[in-house]
Amino acid sequence: MQGLGKKKSDYNRDSLTDPLAILGVIRSLEVGPPVIEKRRITTPYKITKNGKNDTTELVYRFEEDLLSPGDRDSMNLASMISVQVALNYGLFCDEIIFNGMFDDVDRRFIREMAQNTAREIFVKKILEHNPFLQGEVHDIQPIKRPSYLRAKVIFNDEKEGFSSDPGKSPSFPWKPHPGRYAVLSSGGKDSLLSFGLLRELGYECHPIFLNESGRHWFTALNAYRYFARNIPHTARVWSNSDRVFSWMLRHLPFIRKDFADIRSDEYPIRLWTVAVFLFGALPVLRQRGIGHLVIGDEFDTTQRLFYKGITHYDGLYDQSRYFDNALTRYFHRKKWDVSQFSIIRSLSELLIEKILVERYPHLQELQTSCHATHKNGDRVSPCGRCEKCRRIVAMLKAVGADPARCGYGPEQVDRCMKDLVSKGIRQERPGVEHLGHLLKEKRVIEHPYIGSIKACKRSSIMKLRFDPERSPLEGIPVELREALHRIFLDHADGAIRKTGRTWMDFDPLSDAALNRPYPFDAPAVSSLMDRQNPELSMKHSEDCLLGELTWPETKKR
Repeated sequence: MQGLGKKKSDYNRDSLTDPLAILGVIRSLEVGPPVIEKRRITTPYKITKNGKNDTTELVYRFEEDLLSPGDRDSMNLASMISVQVALNYGLFCDEIIFNGMFDDVDRRFIREMAQNTAREIFVKKILEHNPFLQGEVHDIQPIKRPSYLRAKVIFNDEKEGFSSDPGKSPSFPWKPHPGRYAVLSSGGKDSLLSFGLLRELGYECHPIFLNESGRHWFTALNAYRYFARNIPHTARVWSNSDRVFSWMLRHLPFIRKDFADIRSDEYPIRLWTVAVFLFGALPVLRQRGIGHLVIGDEFDTTQRLFYKGITHYDGLYDQSRYFDNALTRYFHRKKWDVSQFSIIRSLSELLIEKILVERYPHLQELQTSCHATHKNGDRVSPCGRCEKCRRIVAMLKAVGADPARCGYGPEQVDRCMKDLVSKGIRQERPGVEHLGHLLKEKRVIEHPYIGSIKACKRSSIMKLRFDPERSPLEGIPVELREALHRIFLDHADGAIRKTGRTWMDFDPLSDAALNRPYPFDAPAVSSLMDRQNPELSMKHSEDCLLGELTWPETKKR
C-alpha cells in the first residue's frame, strides 16, 4: 500500500526504524484559527500531503448569543472546542498544527489526550479486528513504546504572550450557580435516566443536545422534540463534526473507500468522540452559570486492560471515570469551576433500564438506541437489526417491559431475540449471563446461550456496585448521594462494595463515605492554593492523577 503523503520507498526505509511509519500518511494537519460570531464558530481544517493541500471547515452553531468576537476568553474557548476532532489523528500525521489561543493548561491537556487517544486507536482500531481496514496495516504487529503519538504537536497562538504565567489565572474565572446541572443529552437511556433523577430531586436541569449534521442526530430527535416543547432550559448545539470525520477518513488510504456502506456498530477510526460534543456544550454552561456537567455512563465503562502487553482503556476512555476526573481537573485549572461526573456509575446497564422503565415511563418512551434509525412519519424509529437494538429489546423483555413503547414492532422484537441467541451482544460478561438467566426465567428464550456466553444468575448485576476505582460512593457531590441512593434502592436488589477482590453486601445510606467530601466540591480552595503556591498545587494534581494512569505513563511521570 502506498501512502498519500510519502513514496512507498520512504515507507520501506522508515519501517526499518519505525514499524508504525506505514500509518504516517498525512504530512501535516493544520487546525484553525477559529472565526467567531455570537452564535457560530467556524474553523478551517487543512491537510497537506504529497505537496498538495485539501481543506474543509468545522462548524459549531448555537441557538443563543454565547460568544463575543474579539474577546480573549471567547477565542480561547473556541480554540479548545475546535481542536477536539483533530485529537483522533495523532497516529497518522507527522505534525498537527493548532492555530488559535491556548495557554499552558490547554497545551498540556491537548498533548496528554492526544497521546492517550493514539494508544487507544492503535490497539482498538489497528491491532484488533476492524472491518474498515484494508492493505498492509493488517500486518502491523503489537509493539510496546512509551508513546504512540507520532505527530509533533505545534501551537501557533493567535496573540503573542498568551502563555500562562503559573502564578496567574489562565483565563477569566467562571461563576457557576451551585444548584444548576447540565445533562449532556441524547435519546439514550443513560441521559434520560440522569435527567429524570435530577429533576425529581428538584435541581434546575439544563438538557443540552448536540446535533450532528448527519443521521446520528436521528437517535436524539424524539427526545429533543419532547424536551424542546416541555422542558425549560433545553438547549441544542449544532455541529458538522461528522462531516469532518468522514473527510478525514477519505485521506486515510488504509480505510476502505466504501466505509459509508459498511454496516458496523463501530466507527472506523475515531475514539475521542464525547469531548467533541462536551466542549461544544461549554459555551452554554458559561453563559448560564452551570457548574455541574452530568454525563450518563454506567459501571462497565471504566476499565484498564492489556493487549499483548499494551495497557489501554478498551476504547472507552471518554466514557470512563478517568475521563470525568481528567476533564474536571482541566476545568478547575482553567478556573472554570465545572465538575463533570456520572450519577449512575454504580448501576449496570440492565439496572439503568429497569429504573427508567419503572420510575420514568414517559421518558423511556423517548428512548432511541440504534445505529440505523429511520423516520416514520413524525417519529424516528429504530432499525431492529443492529447490536444496540437487540441489546435494548432483550433488556426490556428481561425487566418485563414492552419494547413497543419505544418504537419496536412485533417482527423487530422477534428478529432481535433470534439474533440475540445467535450473535450475542456487547456488554460486561456478568451482565450478559444474568440477562440470559432472566430471559430464560421468563420463558422469552429457550436456548441456554447468548452468543457464546451461557446464561447464569449473577445477582450483583441488579445491585448497586461501589468499586473504589470505578464507582466510589464519594464520586459524586455530597448533596446528591443520599436521595439518589434511596431512589436506586427502591428498584435494586441491595448494594455491594468491593473490598480487595471480594464483593460484600453493605448499606450505602449508613456508611461513613456517604458524607465524605467530593474531591472537587471546593474549587475555591484549590483556586486559593493555586494562587498561593502554584508548584504545590500542580504537584497535588499530579499525585491525584497517578492512580488513573497506565503503567508506562506512571513510569514516565
